[in-house]
Amino acid sequence: MKNVKKEAILPAALVLVLFVGLFVLERVVPASSILFVVLKKGAIYALVAASMNLLNGFTGLFSLGQAGFMLIGAYTYAIFTIPVEMKPVVYQYYDHAIGFTLPVPVAILLAGLAAAAFAALIGLPVLKLKSDYLAIATLGFAEIIRAVIQYEKLGPITNGSNMLKSYPKFNSVLFPFAVAGVCIAVILLLINSSYGRAFKAIRDDEIAAEAMGVNLFKHKEMAFTISSFFAGISGALLAMFQSTVQASAFKSSMTYEILLIVVIGGIGSISGSCIATFLYVACSEWWLRFLDTELYFGSFQIPFLRSGFRMVVFSVVIMIMVLFYRRGIMGDRELFQKRREKKKGEVQQ
Repeated sequence: MKNVKKEAILPAALVLVLFVGLFVLERVVPASSILFVVLKKGAIYALVAASMNLLNGFTGLFSLGQAGFMLIGAYTYAIFTIPVEMKPVVYQYYDHAIGFTLPVPVAILLAGLAAAAFAALIGLPVLKLKSDYLAIATLGFAEIIRAVIQYEKLGPITNGSNMLKSYPKFNSVLFPFAVAGVCIAVILLLINSSYGRAFKAIRDDEIAAEAMGVNLFKHKEMAFTISSFFAGISGALLAMFQSTVQASAFKSSMTYEILLIVVIGGIGSISGSCIATFLYVACSEWWLRFLDTELYFGSFQIPFLRSGFRMVVFSVVIMIMVLFYRRGIMGDRELFQKRREKKKGEVQQ
C-alpha cells in the first residue's frame, strides 16, 4: 500500500503543476491565442481517443462508431441546455418539444448516458460480429444516427438539419481539462482493475479467456458501453467548444481522425493517446498553418506554399510515423511504467 501511494505522488504532482500552469497561462496569454484553441480541442480529443483505445486497444474490438456516439452526446447536451427563452429563436422552423433546461453538469452526464444507452442497444447484435465486420457495422450505425437526427419529423427535438446554438459554453481552458482528466483517470482505474484484465484477456485470446471463466459477451458489451459513455461526454465538450452543433459535421472522417491519433500514440496506451492528441491538434491547427500562406521573395513566389498545402505535408508526416513507428509513440506502455517495473526488479533482486 505504501509503495502504491509513493508511485501515485509523481503523477499527482504533475497534474497539479499542469493545472497551475494552465491557470497562470490564462492570466498571461491573450484569450484569443491559438494556444488555447489547441489546449481545449486537445483535451476533448484526448478523452475520445482514450475511450476508443479502451475498446480497440485494450479489448480488441475494432469499432468505428465513435463519431456517432459523440454526435449523440453533443445533441443531448445542446438540446437540454438551451435556455427556454432562446428555444423559439433556435427552433424557428419547429415548435420545440423540450420545454425545460438542465444544469450543465447534469446535461454532460446525461450526454454520456444517452450515448451509453444507444451503445448498449446496438451492442446486442453487432458485438456478435468480429474484426472488419464489426467495424463496418459500427460505422454504419454512426451514419444512420446522423441521418436520423436530421430527419424532419424529429425537428421539434433535434431541429432537423439546422444547427443548435445559444447553449452554455466554457470560457476557461481548465474546464475541459478537468472533465477530461477525471474521465481519463476513471478509464485508467478500470483498465487496472479485474475488468480491465478481463478486457486484455479477450484481446489476447478469446478462447483462452473463455476457458478461464470470462464471459465474452458481457465484457465486450461492458467495454463498448463504457467507451461510448466517455465518447458521449467528449461530444458534449466538443459542442461547448464549437458553440454550435450540426449533425453534418460528425462524419466518418472524424472517427478516422480519432483512430489515427490512437495509432500514432500507441494502441494499448492511454498516455500515448493523450500525447499524440496534443501533437496532432498542434500540428493541424497551429504549427503547420504557415504552409497555407503564400510567401514571396520580391516577385518570386515560393513553390507549393498555398492554401491546402498544410494538409499535404501533414499527411506525409503521418505516413512516415505509421511506416517507421508502427507501434506508435508509446507502444503499449504507459508513462511511469518503466519506472515501476525497474522498482519491482530491484525489489525481486
